[in-house]
Amino acid sequence: MEALVANLSLGFSTALSLNNIGLCFIGCLVGTLIGVLPGVGPIATIAMLLPITFGIDPTGALIMLAGIYYGAQYGGSTTAILVNIPGEATSVVTVLDGHAMAKQGRAGVALGISAIGSFFAGCVATLVIAALGLPLTRLAQLFGPAEYFALMVMGLVFAMVLARGSLLKAFAMIVLGLVLSTIGTDLETGEERLTFGIQDLSDGLDFAVLAMGVFGFAEIIRNLENPEARDVVRGTIGRLLPNWSDLKQSAAPILRGTALGSILGILPGNGAVLGPFASYSVEKKLAKDPSRFGRGAIEGVAGPEAANNAGAQTAFIPLLTLGIPPNAVMALMVGAMTIHGIIPGPQVMTKNPQLFWGMIASMWVGNLMLLVINLPLVGLWVRLLKVPYRLLFPAILLFCCIGIYSINNSVEQVAFTAFFGLFGYALIKFGFEPAPMLLGFVLGKLMEEKLRQALILSRGSFATFVDRPISLGLLVVSVVLIVIALLPAISKSRDEVFTE
Repeated sequence: MEALVANLSLGFSTALSLNNIGLCFIGCLVGTLIGVLPGVGPIATIAMLLPITFGIDPTGALIMLAGIYYGAQYGGSTTAILVNIPGEATSVVTVLDGHAMAKQGRAGVALGISAIGSFFAGCVATLVIAALGLPLTRLAQLFGPAEYFALMVMGLVFAMVLARGSLLKAFAMIVLGLVLSTIGTDLETGEERLTFGIQDLSDGLDFAVLAMGVFGFAEIIRNLENPEARDVVRGTIGRLLPNWSDLKQSAAPILRGTALGSILGILPGNGAVLGPFASYSVEKKLAKDPSRFGRGAIEGVAGPEAANNAGAQTAFIPLLTLGIPPNAVMALMVGAMTIHGIIPGPQVMTKNPQLFWGMIASMWVGNLMLLVINLPLVGLWVRLLKVPYRLLFPAILLFCCIGIYSINNSVEQVAFTAFFGLFGYALIKFGFEPAPMLLGFVLGKLMEEKLRQALILSRGSFATFVDRPISLGLLVVSVVLIVIALLPAISKSRDEVFTE
């Protein structure tokens, strides 16, 4: 306990520096903004902002990027309630009762309970990260190359099982990501792999190029294809603070949503997205009158909103302690860390304690900022929601191109990004989800490195992966997950969850 208090005091001393408070505020504000505006998600935004982080110290850069991620969860609920469009994937469930409440003239109460639930869940999730950080890092220090390889295999299997669409398509995306990670010069042999004689590929694909192309450019093309009709609530927003009766109805759903979101957020793949769905299902089953749901039940807003914010923050646990990104946004965070020369994993806590604990403490600061940013600025968000996307996209596109060009002052990199933008758009059109590909790309280099190290230590014997208990256990979990996902009943219910 004393160690935890000492670590948190170090974290707050880092997070409360003037520079980091400013970066946290920028991250939270940008996150809220892109959460509010449908069509620009945190993945695309973080991908676009990666080049900017080159000139910022690593701790400040990660604090800002983290703020964008959990800030987007707050902003997404505003759009869901006021416009009936989920600003974020995790806000899909909030649309059902949030917009119904807005039509009844209770938009302010829906926004208020959403912000309160999100704030509470965010604070609890941050406490969970702080509590689990030290023991998980100690456990990770027992890992050798074989265990790390098995852990990454399990992470990719989770990503495949929890991805939208068919398992086969998700598997194809992961394999494609692994293949793309091998492009460039082999550090062991000096041989060029899959470069096709293109000199710009000899150092491998730049992470920012792939991420911005597949998520940034592709998202812009997709949004231009589907011009949204925004039906912004025209009535008065009403009071923002819920009354005692609303708080009483919402207290238990917020607690349950926080618990569910905290647990599911740790899972690789779409764990954080499943939290709100799970919370909504639980609240509907526990309700005395389930028919109220979909017609403005406040529990249908409070529980899922708490779940999505808790999940957004506990997603940092595997990233900070094991160096394994559980979702596409965390894969971008790994990219940001490697850009700054930080190797994700248990050594972050020992070698960069200020970064580790500073990030955790900044989440508390960020949650408080988001409460202040969201409620007083509801009027501004309503006005922004009326801005057509056709007026926004040229500025977004220009910003992307400048960012990519600034990395290496290379026009070729901009061309590669445009190519991956078209490629990402094609993937979406054919029903492939790009997120598993990004996870495969990020983990590919690490997996290859750990596989080689494990085989060198075992003199070329693959038995090392089953001889070591932790490695064997992780591989068994992976196999069991695949078998369960392939069962007809599970496969059918899984498809229903992701098509609702």
